[in-house]
Amino acid sequence: MANFFSLDLVFNALADPTRRAIIGRLTNGPASVSELAEPFEIGLPTFLKHIRVLEEGGLVSTTKAGRVRTCNLTPGALRSADTWLQLHIATWEERLDQLEAHLAHLSEKDRDND
Repeated sequence: MANFFSLDLVFNALADPTRRAIIGRLTNGPASVSELAEPFEIGLPTFLKHIRVLEEGGLVSTTKAGRVRTCNLTPGALRSADTWLQLHIATWEERLDQLEAHLAHLSEKDRDND
């Protein structure tokens, strides 16, 4: 992995539905904070806290031009979370396959004993 992102910060940022909605919106391209905040019924200071958590998790970067703060999706942190998830998914799928094979073997033995 080229960039290291704290998975704790990434998953903390993704734990909130408002922040996940922000990430979803940013997949369509950059947006100003006011554009992003529009569909939410929360105050701007609270919304900015969500943006800060996303920045701390490495999921979003912001730039300021005059009075406008624009947010951009930064995919590196999502990639590191995806890599971690894929590793664990593969491990658990392998274990479930082994369990399935074991249960099938036990079932065959039970049929043979009948």
